[in-house]
Amino acid sequence: MSILRTIPEDEATGLVAELYAEDIADLGYVPTYTKAMALNPEAVKAFSALAGAIARPLGMRNYELVTLAAAEALGSDMCRLAHSRKSLKYMSADEVVAIARDYRAAGLSEAEVAMMDYAAKLSRDAETMSDADSERLRELGFDDAQIVNITLAAGLRNLYSRSLHALAVELDVPPGLPAGVLEAVRS
Repeated sequence: MSILRTIPEDEATGLVAELYAEDIADLGYVPTYTKAMALNPEAVKAFSALAGAIARPLGMRNYELVTLAAAEALGSDMCRLAHSRKSLKYMSADEVVAIARDYRAAGLSEAEVAMMDYAAKLSRDAETMSDADSERLRELGFDDAQIVNITLAAGLRNLYSRSLHALAVELDVPPGLPAGVLEAVRS
């Protein structure tokens, strides 16, 4: 349990109130991670802007696949749950379940699996990465800008997930998450 004293929804003003309202509009509730990070609302806005600048050219499906792989490698159930829910906009619940169980056996393309392997390695063992890791992506058709964006997406997930871990932010389960997705992520 985090020692942070977050701002209750009924006491939020200014930029914090805006962040809370955005989550309520998008998710139907204000997650614990938003409440924790909203203690620096300008950083949340900057993080969101950076995530958008990475996700738009990479494509939302690819961004979510990279994010899911990095979150799994980091052991972040919070980010896996949140991004499994977000992924439902870009793939079916069955596909999200299969990815959560084992993305290498989920019927993804070779390029998608390689992208996720890259994100997982960056998240678990970045110091062992070499040109060979990037070359694998290039061999599968990713251009230099895409390789940079895959790297940035995984790095961004590392920043956020590790921050939530360090702050001991309490896990919450997104409402409306299909039971199969929840079970696959939590197993």
